[in-house]
Amino acid sequence: MTDGALRGPVHVVGSGLLGTSVGLACRRAGIDVLLSDRSSEHVRTASGLGAGRPYDAQDAPTVQLVVVAVPPDHLGAEVLAALSSGNAVVTDVGSIKGQPLAEVRAAGADLRRYVGSHPMAGSERSGPLAASALLFEGRPWAVSPHEDADPAAVALVTALVEVCGGVPVTLAPDQHDLAVARTSHLPHLMASLVAGRLANAPGEHLALSGQGVRDVTRVAAGDPALWEQIITANAGAVLALLDEVQERLTSLRHAVAGGERADLAALLGEGVTGTRAIPGKHGGPVRPTASVYVAVPDHPGELARLFADAGEIGVNIEDIHIDHDPGRPVGQVELLVDVDRAATLADALEERGWALHQ
Repeated sequence: MTDGALRGPVHVVGSGLLGTSVGLACRRAGIDVLLSDRSSEHVRTASGLGAGRPYDAQDAPTVQLVVVAVPPDHLGAEVLAALSSGNAVVTDVGSIKGQPLAEVRAAGADLRRYVGSHPMAGSERSGPLAASALLFEGRPWAVSPHEDADPAAVALVTALVEVCGGVPVTLAPDQHDLAVARTSHLPHLMASLVAGRLANAPGEHLALSGQGVRDVTRVAAGDPALWEQIITANAGAVLALLDEVQERLTSLRHAVAGGERADLAALLGEGVTGTRAIPGKHGGPVRPTASVYVAVPDHPGELARLFADAGEIGVNIEDIHIDHDPGRPVGQVELLVDVDRAATLADALEERGWALHQ
């Protein structure tokens, strides 16, 4: 079948954000990439970006790996088509692993050459113009082998992840679907519920919007048609979590309505505990950080100057949040740094003329 080394060509089916990004990453590594999509315009755009060249049916015998990057409703059919068109190993980069596997199994296809995968990377934007060769850099990428998968096929899909700069994480298909329901699908639904409460809000209410509401609602801007497919395909895992949330929401309502401050504090404490459970940078434990708030004029080059000054001071910025002042051309930049370095950074920035906020 294969020795597990990715040499190409790689046929990418679907030239949207993920497919084009896979193509760009593989081309960066010198691997030949063939592109196909139901939209010829997407193929032209992706090819123009350097993600590969248009696929021709005559290329099929030479293809080593097929990467299916289409919406969830079409994953199973495209995986089956790829398995029947040649002898290549086939993977997909869809958000759900159980449903396409079940469809391929039901069709009686050769499962040895199919190994699903899923990069935990993306954007609220879609289409080839949103793609980047660096989209997967340092990001977790699930590789989901099933019991019938050939080990060499698993190795080849893992090699793709590494070529694209991702960090392979092995998860069985059912465990993958439970994991993404908890870490991706449920958060998206909660963000949509919160964002929906803003849609018809009075303008004077929205004028008070700060970074907090932007943080909570950011992912709600994703394509509703795509997310409808994702949630539907993973309904079982999502429903179990929605039941948990509904139970906690009922408790929260009772605590607020009854003025039960101890119960409210306990529920809020659960949130703090949950945020601390999220892995820190590079997958390690969360390191204690402190915030340094800097007023940055909304002019070209000012943010770059702030970063350059922080670099010269010798303090590493762990994370950053920007809150724009709606009343004047100034943004408040929150720099998260190691807790032991925050005072050093604040003092040095003030010496360089930056205005700091407490």
